[in-house]
Amino acid sequence: MELNALTAHELIDLLSKKDISPIDICNSIISKIEKQEKSLNALAHFDKEKALERCKNLKESVNKGGLWGIPIFIKDNISVKDELTTCSSKILKGFKPPYNATVIEKLIDIGAVLMGKTNMDEFAFGSSTETSCYGPTRNPWDLERIPGGSSGGSAAAVSADEAIFALGSDTGGSIRQPASLSGVVGLKPTYGRVSRYGLIAFASSLDQIGPITKDVEDAAILLKAISGHDEMDSTSADMPVSDYVSNVKKGIKGLKIGIPKEYFIEGVDKEVKDSIKLAIEELEKLGAVCEDTSLPHTEYAVSVYYLVATAEASSNLARFDGVQYGLRAENITSIIDMYKKTRKEGFGDEAKRRIILGTFALSSGYYDAYYSKALKVRTLIKMDFDSAFEKFDAIVTPTSPTAAFKIGEKISDPLTMYLSDIFTISANLAGIPGISIPCGFTKNNLPIGLQILGKPFDEETILKIAWNYEQNTEWHKRKPMNSHII
Repeated sequence: MELNALTAHELIDLLSKKDISPIDICNSIISKIEKQEKSLNALAHFDKEKALERCKNLKESVNKGGLWGIPIFIKDNISVKDELTTCSSKILKGFKPPYNATVIEKLIDIGAVLMGKTNMDEFAFGSSTETSCYGPTRNPWDLERIPGGSSGGSAAAVSADEAIFALGSDTGGSIRQPASLSGVVGLKPTYGRVSRYGLIAFASSLDQIGPITKDVEDAAILLKAISGHDEMDSTSADMPVSDYVSNVKKGIKGLKIGIPKEYFIEGVDKEVKDSIKLAIEELEKLGAVCEDTSLPHTEYAVSVYYLVATAEASSNLARFDGVQYGLRAENITSIIDMYKKTRKEGFGDEAKRRIILGTFALSSGYYDAYYSKALKVRTLIKMDFDSAFEKFDAIVTPTSPTAAFKIGEKISDPLTMYLSDIFTISANLAGIPGISIPCGFTKNNLPIGLQILGKPFDEETILKIAWNYEQNTEWHKRKPMNSHII
């Protein structure tokens, strides 16, 4: 098997034995990218010479850490010093941050090799990676379909073995949903577990950086690497970081798992329901106790999310006006004209739609009717989870109501597109951790994901459940066999 197809923990073992070098891994990835990236479009910015240079400059005796020599791709909204970081938007054309995000500093400190940036929905506004200024990313399992979003580039790259693993960001499911549709593992940590310093904000009370990987053990390795308190982030929680890698391999006998009835509603594809049912049966065979439960305010989650998220987005994106960052419109007559033309030319349709919606929700006369009320219902959603977790150790649901849909199928119907995140949004509103793992395939050979939600700062339990399920199934071992890219 080629090195690019291996997991990070397999490569770490080979590196420790000196059977391979970081250059060998890097060359394997570059070869794969050169063969298939033109068809996949998973990467936003990639410079193979710079990647090779970073491998060559690794010093074996200095700062050798747990990810020494392991390449990683980064979503295009996470700042890397002096590297293009554009959120896949025209308005940030040419922007190179003057500093590293905290997660990037952590990865560099333990020897990881930064490879480049992955494609994404513009400013993370989307569920399909179709709103990128670089064009849509394609799903490795079927090039006519979307890989999910907004971290679709990261998920597609990992699925297609262009990346060993990658970082994404999750505001309403943007790690878990593309992981599900692309057949990989995606983990959204508890809000505050991982520093957001250096993450270009979409919705500040919802955003969280997390891993997208080939298996659960890699997710545990990467989560441990990027977690921890950060004084540069006022929302970072000063909580101890578990040894996820060791604890993930414990059994799950006796764990109580809740199955919320609100996640098995009309509109969920039958193949998805059947796969989740079989996954639940497998968890019961492993000793978990699975029982029905209810999260009664789930039906309001999409409405609440698209008020809270767009309101925060309209505020966060006000800074992109042509004054300091990226694009500045030409042939302007005044500063107001510059603002208008820059934002008109720089933002795509979905970004404009969300800015307008969020500004409306925050405007005088509508704040109390919409945004304020949404915050109150958000509290009720969180209370649903608090109540459920008094009885259960974790909650299991589908990650997405359907498998990957075709490119262009929903892009002109925003309301239908927004429903793609119906099962992932609540975790962000409540601030709890969630993981998606492969649990089946449709008759068209499209991946299906199982979502496991946990108590705040209890990533250890959901990783343990995910690892035990993964070890007793074969879904994560299947690879896309599309002849156009393999």
